[in-house]
Amino acid sequence: MIELFRRNLPGVAVHFADMRKLALNCRFQGLLAWDSFFHLSLDDQRGMFPRFQAHAEPGAPLMFTSGNAEGEAIGELEGDRLYHGSLDPDEYRAQLDKAGFAVIAHVVEDPDCGRRTIWLAQQRGR
Repeated sequence: MIELFRRNLPGVAVHFADMRKLALNCRFQGLLAWDSFFHLSLDDQRGMFPRFQAHAEPGAPLMFTSGNAEGEAIGELEGDRLYHGSLDPDEYRAQLDKAGFAVIAHVVEDPDCGRRTIWLAQQRGR
């Protein structure tokens, strides 16, 4: 994935790290956790909202995918077992609010996007 990113976006900085421990000491104009965030345990997901806040400039959008309801499941990708977890939508809203994000849009199982459940939030100004 890193090589694909570099090939498609040459010259753009790449950070490879465990998102649960991310501490880059800088802020970004936007954050994207697409098809990644829901592979964390429910408790690890809860712990990510302060990390999102710490890396978002005022007004920065945050987009991530989740499940459509609270729960955990094991799927499969290319023959490997793959964990999926999701908080309840009300808890996502509460976690976002606590971290200073306002929900802009929430689409459940978007048919135009591979039936993904998508969140778009924006960091409030400080």
